[in-house]
This record gives sequence, structure tokens and C-alpha cells, in this order.
Amino acid sequence: MVTQLIAICIGFIAGILGGILGIGGGIVMIPSLIYLLGYSQHLAQGTTLAAMVLPIGILAAWEYYKNNYVNVSVALLIALGFVAGGFLGAKLAVLVNESMLKKFFGIALLIVAIKMVFFD
Repeated sequence: MVTQLIAICIGFIAGILGGILGIGGGIVMIPSLIYLLGYSQHLAQGTTLAAMVLPIGILAAWEYYKNNYVNVSVALLIALGFVAGGFLGAKLAVLVNESMLKKFFGIALLIVAIKMVFFD
């Protein structure tokens, strides 16, 4: 029961951040699954991807769409690229050991954070 409650809270917080900032999966869900539920990096990433397949952003995207903040053609192209890239990335990720995968994940978050905080 505690695991289910934690999972709902992770989803809720990720949903709020996804709606406000367009983030949630990598920044909230993956670390939360690792540190709160003891998941491996691989299990956290796979679970997060499974959760995001459709339901996570549909209502937030609809709200943005209603306010004319969605470029549908670009979103569809990104989705197409995401499907292909996600498949290839998952194929590669399962071949990498967990320690290295955690390092890659942390470095990616750090690079994005530095770019957003210190550069225009």
C-alpha cells in the first residue's frame, strides 16, 4: 500500500511539473523511483517510459492546445523521432551497466541545468 501511495505521489508531482514546466519524467520520476522505491536505474527508466506513453501529458497538452500553444505538426514530428530514438536508446541502455547508466543520466541533467542557469 505504501508503494502504491508513493507511486501516485510521484506521478502527481511529475504531472504538476510537467504541466507547469514541461518536465517530469527524467527529472522527477526516475530519481524518485530510485531513491524512494529502491528501483535500479534500468527499472526506473523503463517504468517511467511506460507511464509516459499516453496518459501523462494528454490533458496538459490539451490545455496548451486550447490556448494556441501547440504546434501540432512539429509535435507529431518530435513524437515520430521520439518513437525511433526511444527504441534505439532503450536497445542501447539495456546493454550498459547500471553504474555507467546512472553517470550518463546525471551528466545529462547537469549539462542541461548549467546551460539553463548560466547561458542564454
